[in-house]
Amino acid sequence: VQLVESGGGLVQPGGSLRLSCVASGFTFSIYGMSWYRQAPGKERELVAAISGVGGSTNYADSVKGRFTISRDNAKNAVYLQMNSLKPEDTAVYYCNVRPNLKNNYWGQGTQVTVSS
Repeated sequence: VQLVESGGGLVQPGGSLRLSCVASGFTFSIYGMSWYRQAPGKERELVAAISGVGGSTNYADSVKGRFTISRDNAKNAVYLQMNSLKPEDTAVYYCNVRPNLKNNYWGQGTQVTVSS
C-alpha cells in the first residue's frame, strides 16, 4: 500500500488549498479514506473521512463548512478542498486508509502553513 500526498504549501488566512492523495496497492474504491492532521505539540486528529461505497462524508467540527473531502475512484485519488483557512489549520496533513483492524496505512504527509 502506498499513499502519496501533495498540494500543501504556504497560504494567507482566508485563502484556499487543495490537497491530493493518490493511492496504490489495494482496491481503492471499496475502502473509506481519511485525512488527518498534526500540529506541532499536538496529537494527530481526524479532519475528514469519506466512505468507499456511497461516498458519505464526515468532518471534524473545526472544519465543517470550510473543508470538503471527495474522491475519484477512477484515479485512485482522494482530495481535501480547504477554504477560508485559518492560522490554526497549520499542520502536517496525512492521508489514511485502514482496511482492517490489523492494518493502518499513512502517507508521508504534506505541510500546510496558514500565515500572513
